[in-house]
Amino acid sequence: MIINIYGSTGEIGKKTLTIIKKFFPKIKVNLLCANSNLKVLKKQIDIFKPKYAFLSDNNASNKLKSTLRSNTKVLSFEQLCYYLSNSKSDFSILAISGYKSLYYLDYIIKNTHNLGLVNKEAIVSAGHIFQKKKYFKKTKIFPIDSEHFSLFESFKFNNNENNFKKIVLTASGGPFYNKKFKSLEKISFSEAIKHPKWKMGYKNSIDSATLVNKCLEVVEAHYLFGVPFEKIDIIIHPQALVHSIITKENFVSNFNLFKNDMSIPILNFLLQSKFKLKKNNNNLFFKTNLQLDFYKVQNQVFPIYNFFKNMNKKNPANLIKFNTGNELAVNMFKDNLIKYTDIIEIIKKVVSIELNSPLNNIKDIINYHEKIEKKSKFLF
Repeated sequence: MIINIYGSTGEIGKKTLTIIKKFFPKIKVNLLCANSNLKVLKKQIDIFKPKYAFLSDNNASNKLKSTLRSNTKVLSFEQLCYYLSNSKSDFSILAISGYKSLYYLDYIIKNTHNLGLVNKEAIVSAGHIFQKKKYFKKTKIFPIDSEHFSLFESFKFNNNENNFKKIVLTASGGPFYNKKFKSLEKISFSEAIKHPKWKMGYKNSIDSATLVNKCLEVVEAHYLFGVPFEKIDIIIHPQALVHSIITKENFVSNFNLFKNDMSIPILNFLLQSKFKLKKNNNNLFFKTNLQLDFYKVQNQVFPIYNFFKNMNKKNPANLIKFNTGNELAVNMFKDNLIKYTDIIEIIKKVVSIELNSPLNNIKDIINYHEKIEKKSKFLF
């Protein structure tokens, strides 16, 4: 069995490779894709010896081609698309951050039997297409985000996914869950990415701090499981052990609890290979003497959630603009162009942009993102 990993040099990609090496030595790493992290990718190639590698950054790709001393073939974007269109893989993990993962999605879907989905931006922007066109009918989707993995685990033995009163997604609250938003004006980028519970890339870390991450996950849950928006809520749970709560009509609530370690959903995804674990990892079991706290989302702490709740989410264009505005704002904050507290204002401005354009396929979605990005440059 072979696996292709998109975003191999990020946190999820690196963790997946560690798990394969330790627990699933019979799964062959076939393709490793990254953006520009040449140093890490070269180490991964040396260890796993994939048949193919790809770097989306052309300069990094050319350096890799000229310095690589192995039989791994470095593909161009055109070669990657051709290869994926004319081959099959048993497993793929899509862990590329941001909406640009949509550039690869059509090809990945054609190529793989089982897709471990980490990227939420693709689902947020194109979920309406996935629903209408049964986009994933030939590919088994396995959500790897902890919240959606927990829902997936709950629903897989229940044929009636809507037999409940409410779904609650938990948010750790990031590093600032007990601080007023207005007091965070001078927060630095390095402070904002210090997540207390999860080790993530910078975008997911910032999104967790602002609570945008959870807003995107509400949309993802809506599209992946067909849950109406009005049946999904968010609460703050600093311990990050309960990942979702399903409240039934009979007043019983099921807490989906597991250790806050992404190894658990990744392991469960790879267990579909029918290979048994080479050895057990007792560190993944949660410990006793737990403290579980839950708090209502306060507007003075996370003002983005109130804006998101009142936004017309049935219009796919608004979700795309919310997505795009957040990506722009996070990168501007990273580059020290704006303050942390400006992120929400930029999102609001981008969502207010009026742009009518067809949104009927992946190409339309990508074009809409790019048009919104161009229009956004005149706002700041």
